[in-house]
Amino acid sequence: MDKRISIVAVVVAIAFSVYTLTLPSDPIPLPEPNFNSKNDSFDILAENLEKPRSIAVSDNRIFVTEKDGSIVVIENDIQLESPLATFRSANVFDGGLLGIDLHPNFAENHYLYVFLTYEEDEALWNKILRITESENKLQDAETIFDKIPGSSFTNGGFIKFGPDGKLYVGTGATSDSSHLPQDLDSLSGKILRINDDGSIPDDNPFSNSPVYSLGHRNPQGMTWDNNGNLYVSEFGPEKNDEINIILAGKNYGWPEQECSGNESFENAVLCYDPSIEPGGILYYTGDKFDFEFPFIMASMRASNVYQVDFDEGLSSQKSILSGIGRVRDVVQGPDGYLYVITSNTDGKGFPAANDDKLLRILK
Repeated sequence: MDKRISIVAVVVAIAFSVYTLTLPSDPIPLPEPNFNSKNDSFDILAENLEKPRSIAVSDNRIFVTEKDGSIVVIENDIQLESPLATFRSANVFDGGLLGIDLHPNFAENHYLYVFLTYEEDEALWNKILRITESENKLQDAETIFDKIPGSSFTNGGFIKFGPDGKLYVGTGATSDSSHLPQDLDSLSGKILRINDDGSIPDDNPFSNSPVYSLGHRNPQGMTWDNNGNLYVSEFGPEKNDEINIILAGKNYGWPEQECSGNESFENAVLCYDPSIEPGGILYYTGDKFDFEFPFIMASMRASNVYQVDFDEGLSSQKSILSGIGRVRDVVQGPDGYLYVITSNTDGKGFPAANDDKLLRILK
């Protein structure tokens, strides 16, 4: 009898060990998308997007990058059948066709800017392309900035024109063990600031360098408040996602510091532990919503769009949209409404029917 009991105990122990080892390592359960076709909080403007990464909005058109290389166009709320352009991109988890923005004078010059990961001689690189379009068709594509070190998992790739008319670029570290973010001679783990033709502005903090700030791991979004302060959202390794105010020439610590604690580096304004995977952020200036707090932030892991006051901290954070799964980017349109893309087909979510989607938030 004792032998039989011992055998049963061993079997139970093995079964429990197998169960434990197969549990997901992520302690935060991700809610599955719960789209309601009659939802009056948003309009669905595009469906079946493949791993969308970033949004740019003009007067009547919305441009969405897909990681695999396409620029999707939505004109007058109708998704066009043919992409504006399709580029050959590197097939890596966090690389591809990533950030997009429009030139401040887009209505006149029809310039779009994109951040593209490519492979050359078995090495990963990133470059910035200036695209000229006409009636939703590619007329020209010119590389204006190149040889940003690439990564399979921490590629950065967010680009935005600032209020000064300069193009700001968030680049990622090549790996978590890399110290290139601390090297001023490397473009890895930086916020770059360049002119619209790719040249280096004369008033950058480091002479003859595009580097605006250093010590970053994986920038995901950026915005400016009404005082001209630049805010950047950034992924941490497993925790310690950061929101930073970016000051010219300052060092934000990675990989020596996460969030705060070392007098040699700038401290984060907000630090998220556990991670929420912050995506695009914006400072809302429209009149369609009466938000209590001005900053809007997309979150992938927390599957929400939040309003938050970065000065007040985490206690101010409130959800304005949930139930749609992972949210990659959020922008404000010229009409004052908010536009978001989901990120449920990125390999970390639970895709719903017709995912991914572009939404316009109505209330």
